[in-house]
Amino acid sequence: MVSPSYFPAIAAVELGFFEREGLDATVELIFPVTKTYQELREGRVDFGGGAAHAALYAFPDWRGCRLLCALSQKMYWFLVVRKDMGARRGDLSALKGLRVGAAPGPVDGLKRMLAESGIDPEREVRIGPVPGSAGVSFGMAAAKALEGGAVDAFWANGMAAEVAVRGGAGSLVVDARRGNGPPGSQDYTFAALVASQGRIDTAPETAAAAVRAVVAAQEALKADPSLATRAAKRLFPLAELSLIAELVRRDAPYYDPLISRESALALNAFARATGLLSREPAYEDVVAHFGP
Repeated sequence: MVSPSYFPAIAAVELGFFEREGLDATVELIFPVTKTYQELREGRVDFGGGAAHAALYAFPDWRGCRLLCALSQKMYWFLVVRKDMGARRGDLSALKGLRVGAAPGPVDGLKRMLAESGIDPEREVRIGPVPGSAGVSFGMAAAKALEGGAVDAFWANGMAAEVAVRGGAGSLVVDARRGNGPPGSQDYTFAALVASQGRIDTAPETAAAAVRAVVAAQEALKADPSLATRAAKRLFPLAELSLIAELVRRDAPYYDPLISRESALALNAFARATGLLSREPAYEDVVAHFGP
């Protein structure tokens, strides 16, 4: 949660945009993102903010959920490698033999990039959980693990990457969103607001209001990224609080709620390639029919 990854959802709650829509909303950290969608499936949360493709872990073939809108566009994780290893930007072969920390859900993007680069992610790279990441912000745990030598690299959010690079422990090797991974990798997945089909069917006005709240937050953050500091004040530690406005400013161009047919097509192609999807669903089977 201490990251820019799903920040428009956090800002929509903390800056009062849900309240303006008549909704009493709170933010809850559930780790990993695959568990978030399990909680959504069981009705224990009303909306999920997470990686779009990870919803398929709880809702096979998109049965029982829909994407409401994008929280931000493009795959938004970063690959950071220990600085003293001298890895070059975009060189995934630098991961061969290394210990790489990655969380369930996000790890799918990393493994697919490796496979597309001719690297076997199961045999040539040691990918696993980050020590001490349970119940805390995964990215911050990853940055701490890199600094302490518990991992050689990590695949995590923008805050983790920023902390590791600024602190001198890591070098940025892949910024997936900005296109220095394998061709097409920036379109594997994106940050989405998700609801169960049951909620959409029984309370469509609530789902539509949630979308409006997120869109309002996106527009506010694009107009004034400094609002991110106020939105994060209650939730972020002081050091990360000082960084969030700059990270939101960088990400603001990607704050577009529209999930295009092309984006859904690329998402589904990635999900099939990773074994999460067994068919080619219609756009309407993936994205809710109403929108911003």
